[in-house]
Amino acid sequence: MSLQVEKLGGNMAKMTIELPAEEVEKALQEAYIKERKSISLPGFRKGKVPRQMIEKMFGPEIFYEEAVNQMIGEAYPKAYDESELEIVSQPQIDVVQMEKGKSFVFTAEVAVKPEVTLGEYKGLSISVTEVDVTDEDVEAEISKERERSSRIISVTDRRVQDGDIVDLNYEGFIDEVPFEGGKGENHSLTIGSNSFIAGFEEQLIGTEVGKDIEVKVTFPEQYHAENLAGKDAVFKCTINEIRVKELPELDDEFAADVSEFETLQEYQEDVRKNLLSQREKEAQTQKENQVVELAIENATMDIPEPMLDVETRQMFNDHAQRMQQQGLSMEQYYQFTGMTEEKMLEELRPMAENRIKTRLVLEEIAKAEEIEISEERLEEELQKMADDYQMEIHKIKEFMGEEEKARLKEDIAVQEAITLLVECAVEQPVED
Repeated sequence: MSLQVEKLGGNMAKMTIELPAEEVEKALQEAYIKERKSISLPGFRKGKVPRQMIEKMFGPEIFYEEAVNQMIGEAYPKAYDESELEIVSQPQIDVVQMEKGKSFVFTAEVAVKPEVTLGEYKGLSISVTEVDVTDEDVEAEISKERERSSRIISVTDRRVQDGDIVDLNYEGFIDEVPFEGGKGENHSLTIGSNSFIAGFEEQLIGTEVGKDIEVKVTFPEQYHAENLAGKDAVFKCTINEIRVKELPELDDEFAADVSEFETLQEYQEDVRKNLLSQREKEAQTQKENQVVELAIENATMDIPEPMLDVETRQMFNDHAQRMQQQGLSMEQYYQFTGMTEEKMLEELRPMAENRIKTRLVLEEIAKAEEIEISEERLEEELQKMADDYQMEIHKIKEFMGEEEKARLKEDIAVQEAITLLVECAVEQPVED
């Protein structure tokens, strides 16, 4: 096999690969052996027709497609390694010459990893907000837990109030004629949730259980059902039951039920500590995002379109896989969201470009700063992974080949590059 590499503009390259005539003959013979079972001619048993006879009847081209696919499948990976190019796209294959008795020539046009010219990346100015947790923050977080621990109880000694959960029968009429979709039985409705048409829920306040009430509303002019848009309607309603959400008392017993602590004070202190830790992480992430964005803005690079295509498609596939894990096909997702594959790919493209630029710039910074990951540092990361997955570290190593370990080292170096950017940044406090 011979290989010629031509650098094209826009971080593209073309590899010209040539295989000798002997390789072509070998591939044609293997194609014949594979396909002869499906070829029959009068006077020959199926699968026993000589190759020369088949080529005489149909021409040698009958085996070309299979032979070409086989030769490209074997030759391209070898050319990939031999070229020493950092290829970042699928190859665009073009057959230049395929003829029995002659060499086989094809080209593979590929995108190569772009060169990055770094601008300023140290001493970048970023804005930071002071991290704090107030008593009100702690109270709000505990209120959420009280909501989660609440129970629903039935109320029989009063009328409907704002915030109640009512069991409701209703039927809607326009000009005294019931309309499709306007009837419901035993519907659960929280008063004040604004789940129904504006003005509907408020009119139920003060109603007794078992009593009928007429609720008068006007459908919005832009209502999704055109036959109802802008129309006046009357709903005949009956309250079957009133229920309320009962919150647990805020005391030591509540703290012991929802946490590992025995007293309310200990629980409150733990909530404060967790909120502070969470906000510190969020603040750190904001700083990291700022410095990385500025470093990207200061750098220059030329992203080849095929590389962008690959990343966009990968993001699309990742999304499709997440939907599948949730039991939703992409066809169902399109129906629910009104999206299409083309529209989704278009929306993902800018994000894919940013992801590529982020990786390229951080890799170049790691290279410029001579950030190298030792085996000891790699071991630490593998142990962390083992702890996260609750596995033995040797099990993690069994799943990782040398290529995966090298990729993990690159990921660690990128993260350390981000840490370096933040450490070197100039922080400007945000004034309230």
